[in-house]
Amino acid sequence: MERNRRDRDGGVLGAVAELFDLPADIIAGLPRLEMVGSRQLYLEHHTGLLAYTEDRIDANTSAGVLRIKGEQLTLLAMTAGELRIGGRIASVEWVGPC
Repeated sequence: MERNRRDRDGGVLGAVAELFDLPADIIAGLPRLEMVGSRQLYLEHHTGLLAYTEDRIDANTSAGVLRIKGEQLTLLAMTAGELRIGGRIASVEWVGPC
């Protein structure tokens, strides 16, 4: 009975997250954003860049396209799954799925 309740509420990912005491979003591979003021943005679980200019960066994610607008935007660091952007960040918006 307990197993059926878990399957309905959170599915397999929810059960795994609960078992290992991890947030469900990490298990699911959803993007995670962290901003430091308006000067730096950290993005985990991106799948590549779609556009990169000094005033706009579009990052593809499993949840859709994340658009960062601002001034003097630069890539401070980029790996296969993580992205760090610096500059004057004016806005961050979800544009939609690719």
